[in-house]
Amino acid sequence: MTAEKIPELSSDEVSLYFSVAKNSERCRSPKIMHKQGDYHNRVFNFILEDSYMHPHLHPSEEKIEKMFLLDGSFALITFDDDGEVTNTYVLAKGGRESIDVPAFTWHTYVMLTKEVIVFETMEGVYNPSTWKKMAPWAPSENTLEAPTYLEILKSKVVA
Repeated sequence: MTAEKIPELSSDEVSLYFSVAKNSERCRSPKIMHKQGDYHNRVFNFILEDSYMHPHLHPSEEKIEKMFLLDGSFALITFDDDGEVTNTYVLAKGGRESIDVPAFTWHTYVMLTKEVIVFETMEGVYNPSTWKKMAPWAPSENTLEAPTYLEILKSKVVA
């Protein structure tokens, strides 16, 4: 994994973005560091423990998602094309603190602490119609099935 220069966050920014996350239906809030049309995408994600991210993949060779844990702990979960878990990777301070998710890899992540800050980068100009493909075998976010599925995913993580 290539070393990434991670911008500094102030304590006021951390408080602000977690406040936004707490008032968000998705239980997370991004701080986008790139401009629209940039090729190199950088974002801080402030994520709460009850956040469910619909499993997805990024369908283009340059879309390798690089994740750098800044605070808290989470598990990255990868799947096969049928939705079966293929791997879980726990990221925690003092342990594994970064991971690269290859393009064309079904994945999601679950929070293992109340609050998590992740810095993410990916190459490619953002286009909502081609940026990611949602897994057809998993519930969409903010549906009645999502909390149950999130608990199933959490039960598959061995910390």
